[in-house]
Amino acid sequence: MNRCGLLMAALLVAGAAVAAAGDLDTNYQDLQDAVTKNDVAAVKKLAPETSALARQELAKPADAADPDAKTRLEYLHSVDTYADYALLKLAVQAEPAVQVELIATLEKQNPKSKYLDQAYGFYLAALAKTGAAAKVPEVADKAIANFPQNPDLLIYLVNYAANHGQTDRELTFATRIIALWNSHPKAPEGVPAAEWDGKRDISLGPAYYMAGMIYASRARWMDADQNLRASLSYAKNNPTTNGNALLQLGVANYNIGKATMNKARMLDAVKFSQQAAAVPGPAAQQAWHNAQVMKAEADKMR
Repeated sequence: MNRCGLLMAALLVAGAAVAAAGDLDTNYQDLQDAVTKNDVAAVKKLAPETSALARQELAKPADAADPDAKTRLEYLHSVDTYADYALLKLAVQAEPAVQVELIATLEKQNPKSKYLDQAYGFYLAALAKTGAAAKVPEVADKAIANFPQNPDLLIYLVNYAANHGQTDRELTFATRIIALWNSHPKAPEGVPAAEWDGKRDISLGPAYYMAGMIYASRARWMDADQNLRASLSYAKNNPTTNGNALLQLGVANYNIGKATMNKARMLDAVKFSQQAAAVPGPAAQQAWHNAQVMKAEADKMR
């Protein structure tokens, strides 16, 4: 190829790059305008297009000799992030059917987006409200792989498992909820404290109770004792739950005390059983009987 041909080829490549940059900048501006106007249809169309254009350029090797390369990369990342944000921004203030469309678009666009992490509470609720509740288990199962500490997903999944007799999964998600709240007592950046605390308050006590009852059913007495003790402030609000927790605490401490010849544990077993017997409900009679047997054994211990 002669010099003229080489020059023409270089100009064509440069021209294509400039055109691509121009398309991205135009799309980005149009997307921002659509968000300002709350134009759902435009955002749903422009967000994936803008993200794709940014990622196409990001996938190309950067020119190390270009002094503006770092600035351009930062710009491209910010554009891609904004494309995710735009979908969430309109979703949270939309009707359920529109929420489903926008969040599904975000899920397809970037299944690991930090904004998608914030969207799942809206998404699961919106699916249920629009008659698509049957899709929720599959959506939650896929999502939890990308967001293993998402409280909305964990709360849904632990309750689903409990309601469907899936005790292994129930225990898995209950222990993950406990670990989440114990390791993140304060709301992450960008999450309102009241919202974070509210989710903790409605899920931590039940998670301790679920885990404790499963451990008791498997004769894991120390784990049962630890979790059921932690559940009592929650369990006391429901007589059946309270009675069950106290009954199993009595059984757990009895077995621990008997195995270790620990009279203090045996006396705890008597105390919890007596408390369970005082709670009206199906556990009361069994708890009363247990308390008599346990007290007799405790009296024999030094």
